[in-house]
Amino acid sequence: MSDYEQIRYEIDDRVARVILDRPKYRNAQSRLLREEMDDAFDRAVDDLDVRVIVLSGAGESFSAGHDLGTPEEKADQEERPYEEGLRGLFERSTSMNVDNTLRWRELPKPTIAMVHGYCIFGGWMIASAMDLVFAAEDAMFLGSNFQYFSTPWDIHPRKVKELLYESRFIDGNEAHDLGFVNRVYPADQLEAETMAYAHRVAQNDPFQLRMTKLAVNQAQEAQGFTEAIRAAHPLYLLSSQGERDPGYAVDKPEGRRRPMVQRAVEHYELYRKDNGAE
Repeated sequence: MSDYEQIRYEIDDRVARVILDRPKYRNAQSRLLREEMDDAFDRAVDDLDVRVIVLSGAGESFSAGHDLGTPEEKADQEERPYEEGLRGLFERSTSMNVDNTLRWRELPKPTIAMVHGYCIFGGWMIASAMDLVFAAEDAMFLGSNFQYFSTPWDIHPRKVKELLYESRFIDGNEAHDLGFVNRVYPADQLEAETMAYAHRVAQNDPFQLRMTKLAVNQAQEAQGFTEAIRAAHPLYLLSSQGERDPGYAVDKPEGRRRPMVQRAVEHYELYRKDNGAE
């Protein structure tokens, strides 16, 4: 898969760049986009000249989450339908959001997510699968009980509960304070600073980088990381299906936006109004 439709793949010296390229949809993650990401990561791993991989998004956002119904995604689903019912839902959710994300976490080269703009639900997931997260100050992160639930590993569990119970955005600075983001920069400096760091890392020995990554990841594995991710996935499926219940407490917005994303947007708009923002 050398020619991509929804991502770009670029080489900058010894750094491979995987760039989500659906700016019209704030880089919503279709099945095709995630398949192309998978292929691009494999290319970067197979290229012996590449030592670091940087994941970013084109346009105004890193990724506003999963594709919930763009024309391209609907056409793809018609052409390549999943099995209907619970079996199809489980297969689709597992293959598109758990198996591949775990695989990206284990890529044998250092990975960096460069986050700006919206980083919502699925956007947070793929960022958290990278080794490092560099963010713009005005990035807007929104987490959830999503499919690849690494959040309690990235942030203290009490803070995770606080954020997810309320469903609110956090900016780059707060994400940094919570330990989810490694470094935060003004938006106009994010790319230059991220790439400068990536190039410094790329000067180091690739085998030693790989062993260092393995050592850190295996420390988490000894604590049950992958088992916890897979155990949390059925709870996500129950939660998402619960949105269809007649007694669901949150109003369902029109269009494709998830209810708790709508709540977060409303909270943010009230915050801006209360603080005199236009």
